[in-house]
This record gives sequence, C-alpha cells and structure tokens, in this order.
Amino acid sequence: MNETMVCAVGNVATQPVYRDLAAGASARFRLAVTSRYWDREKGTWTDGHTNFFTVWANRQLATNAAASLNVGDPVMVQGRLRVRTESREGQQSRMSADIDAVAIGHDISRGTSAFRRSGRPEPMAVGAPARPEPEWETAAADATEPEPDTPKSRRREPVAVT
Repeated sequence: MNETMVCAVGNVATQPVYRDLAAGASARFRLAVTSRYWDREKGTWTDGHTNFFTVWANRQLATNAAASLNVGDPVMVQGRLRVRTESREGQQSRMSADIDAVAIGHDISRGTSAFRRSGRPEPMAVGAPARPEPEWETAAADATEPEPDTPKSRRREPVAVT
C-alpha cells in the first residue's frame, strides 16, 4: 500500500479526548513538534518552527493513551500521515495534518516512565494448575539413550574418557 508512515517526536499539547464509540474506543490529542538547531552566533540551541499534528488512536491504544498521557509529556508517535484540506464558503481553505497512530510511547531520553500492562487476566487464577518449570539442566555426559523427540542426526553418542 502507498501509505506515508511517520515517526514524530514532540510534546502532548492538549489533554487526550477519549470517546467510547459503537465501533470501539477512540482518542485524539494534539502533538507539538518543534525543530531545534544550533545557533552559531549565540552559541546555543534555538527553537525553530513548531508543527502541530492531531494524533488519532483507536481501540486499546486509545484507552491506554487516555490513561497515560498528560499535557507536556514528551512522546514519540508512529503512524500514518494524512494531510487534509478543508474549504468553507467565504473563508480561506485550511490544511491540517493528522497521524493515525500505530504506536505511542513516552520519550525516555527526556525522563523516566513506568510500564504497566493493561487488560490482561491474572497469570495465576485461583484453582488454576501451576505450569511445571522447564527442565534447564543438560543431560549427563554418559547418557547413551537419546531423548525421545531428538532427531537421529542430533543424537549424542557416549564419549569415552581415557
């Protein structure tokens, strides 16, 4: 497909708006992306132009974004870029850029974050049988019988020690 995938790094500019719709959860927020450059005359980093994107999230991503994001949070958003043009009578046409998010995450180069899984059942429900631990030990060196599921080409023959 001919889709323009982008990865935008910026700050959450508006509180996410969450809607529980018939087609599933949906959330949107504005993302401010400001370029920075080194100003040789001043000898400092300087902010350039700020671009604003409307980020759209759906289903579980929408639920998690609404619960996790706040205004000012540094985030990285990956998704499909959509540029729209709106024309209204008597007004100049407007262009806007939207990102249909596939993934959203905190930018941990600018701070810390604590991850918590959501919507998962408890791993050990009451009364559920415990899963046995896997056997991590290797077979003894003097074993002559291969394991039943080991292919013949990978069977180990006993080694004589002198």
